[in-house]
Amino acid sequence: MPQGQTPSTPDDGLTTRQRRNRPLVVVHHGAGKGKSTAAFGLALRAWNQGWSIGVFQFVKSAKWRIGEQAALEALGEVHTSTGQGGPVEWHKMGSGWSWSRRAGSEEDHAADALEGWREIQRRLAAETHGFYVLDEFTYPIKWGWIDPHEVAETLSSRPGHQHVVITGRDPHPALIEVADLVTEMTKVKHPFDSGQKGQRGIEW
Repeated sequence: MPQGQTPSTPDDGLTTRQRRNRPLVVVHHGAGKGKSTAAFGLALRAWNQGWSIGVFQFVKSAKWRIGEQAALEALGEVHTSTGQGGPVEWHKMGSGWSWSRRAGSEEDHAADALEGWREIQRRLAAETHGFYVLDEFTYPIKWGWIDPHEVAETLSSRPGHQHVVITGRDPHPALIEVADLVTEMTKVKHPFDSGQKGQRGIEW
């Protein structure tokens, strides 16, 4: 896209400004590292724009306090005290409508994951946030706990100006179809392959 020019101009009746500011559904997938990291980087940009941010983690352990969570929650406190940026909410496994793989049956996990999705649906309908991160959301869909076609319909019909970023491997084709921006992270090399485990500041 030289000098920011798009390769084509669709005949959709929208002005350049209207087309430029349409809310996006973004999917980060693939075997490579960086799916969630990229999503949280976008969340930082969203905070700077003053948008309300809602992060919903569907797989990572409730005991983990990853670096992005600490940073974004600190920025949420900055917003509360100074008005700068936007408000931040972070919901993950082990609290509220989240789920845990360590306790309870698969039916319990499926029900809790589905209720997590129901809460997101309620928030989309109410236009609660301007920016959503649905981290590792492809997995409960892949496991059959959440209907991918219902997700696609909800996302495509969401009201207002709400950006939604979804991360995880093996996204359902219905998600790819409804997405505006899809990036596949391809692994070329990874320290795990040579026996090096995750480390502070890189994995969390």
